[in-house]
Amino acid sequence: MGNLNLVTIILIVVNVLVSIKGFNDFSFFEKYKFNVGAITRGEKIRMLSSGFLHLNTQHLLFNMVTLFFFANGVIYRIGEVSFLVVYFVSLITGSLLSYYFHKKDYHYSAVGASGAVMGIIYSAILFDPWMEINFFIPGFVFGIGYLLYSIYGMKKQIGNIGHDAHFGGAVGGYIITIVLAPRLLEQDLIMILLMGLPIVVLFVMQKLGKI
Repeated sequence: MGNLNLVTIILIVVNVLVSIKGFNDFSFFEKYKFNVGAITRGEKIRMLSSGFLHLNTQHLLFNMVTLFFFANGVIYRIGEVSFLVVYFVSLITGSLLSYYFHKKDYHYSAVGASGAVMGIIYSAILFDPWMEINFFIPGFVFGIGYLLYSIYGMKKQIGNIGHDAHFGGAVGGYIITIVLAPRLLEQDLIMILLMGLPIVVLFVMQKLGKI
């Protein structure tokens, strides 16, 4: 894993500071959380700001620890600036997909860096598909499995979890990583296509009205 990069430290600090502000200031939290009604009325900043708010300390800790473990793998291969591009593109695509699936539910709200973090995870797996997650699960198996579970979670509306934001973040991470590092297509095209399979599954299910 190596030393924690300064860019990762800054992202974690910003997430912590904004989240703590949200924990202690209800009006601040309400003003910047993801909310379909407010976004529809023109408050597009919420698509970005909501990614730095969290429900509680556990939610914040989980996302930041996950970011801590996967960030360096991406930074090492594409550099700090491109890493930030992956992070923020994933955050926005997570919000966009969440908005798409909930656009008729004006009361729907969400917060958390999960979309951005999922994009970083998927990017890291693209660079190292055989990385071990939880000590024995190959990265590509985890990535594909998690996205398929996210589709199931979206369809069944399982738990108080933003499955669509997670999926959207992974899609953003997948696409922008390939754009930034097209060499991946030459190195292992089959694996890249395999990891894109859940995206095709979601697209087909949406077109068939199954989700």
